[in-house]
Amino acid sequence: MTISLTRRAALTGAAALPLAAATAIPAAAASHGGKPALPHAHAFSLGEMSVTTLLDGSLPREGAQAIFGGGASDAEFARVSAENFIPADTAQFYFTPTLVNSGGQRILFDTGLGQGGIARALAEAGVSPDQIDLVVLTHMHPDHIGGLMTDGAPTFPNARYVTGRVEYDFWSKMEPGNRVGDLVAANVTPLAEKLTFVEDGAEVAPGITALASFGHTPGHMSYHLDSAGERLVLAGDLANHYVWSFAHPEWEVRFDMDKAAATAARRQVLGMLAADRVPMIGYHMPFPAAGFVETRGDGFRFVPVSYQMM
Repeated sequence: MTISLTRRAALTGAAALPLAAATAIPAAAASHGGKPALPHAHAFSLGEMSVTTLLDGSLPREGAQAIFGGGASDAEFARVSAENFIPADTAQFYFTPTLVNSGGQRILFDTGLGQGGIARALAEAGVSPDQIDLVVLTHMHPDHIGGLMTDGAPTFPNARYVTGRVEYDFWSKMEPGNRVGDLVAANVTPLAEKLTFVEDGAEVAPGITALASFGHTPGHMSYHLDSAGERLVLAGDLANHYVWSFAHPEWEVRFDMDKAAATAARRQVLGMLAADRVPMIGYHMPFPAAGFVETRGDGFRFVPVSYQMM
């Protein structure tokens, strides 16, 4: 996939990120009788691996079509929304890092918004931040790297770090004043001595392989897990909404920096998942964020897990 982004485009894209106008509500904020209304952690089994999705936070956003329906007519966007029993004017965002226990290593994929949600979710999973061995970043938007630091110190003091080389090279070269570039300088660059860069196809841990899915950002990576013959793809922000981005992968998403490359990546990866019947975890899918993909017409359908991976 060819990425052609100017610095102006990067500045524009950064300004349109989902946190630009709202703060996520922690999962425990809505409660009844003193108990959380939503869980923070949900565990799955994948061969000999343990996989736990961690709800860092959630928030609603209005103007859904402007965010997820670039190129769609009003009537078509409304029709697809109604067919799936969701409003056409509002979307609910979820922010879901994933914890993988692989061969004795605790590996955290993405770190959340930096509002304390990741520590709460890890605590519910029975893990403290200092027990994380490896942090893997799918890309460097603020809702994925915000939790790397807490009060100016590394949140995961004993961890090593992995990210895509293309992604880091792009954001680290931004002039001061770019929202993402400034956060990369504050949260990622100080970890340089513990940071390893990977390319497409690299193994970041036994059974875990980097899968280039550029477009959402210049170096966005998904990760393929394989354990005892069972497979799973951590798709990151490959698809940002469980209905609109699946039913019409060609509909442009405001947060995708290279719209054509993002569409191509969605079609390629979702097509593979549907053909091979491989489950996925999507960072912004409704919690617990895991599901299967089926082909439907010229697009796809996200099928949430129930008890298949318990």
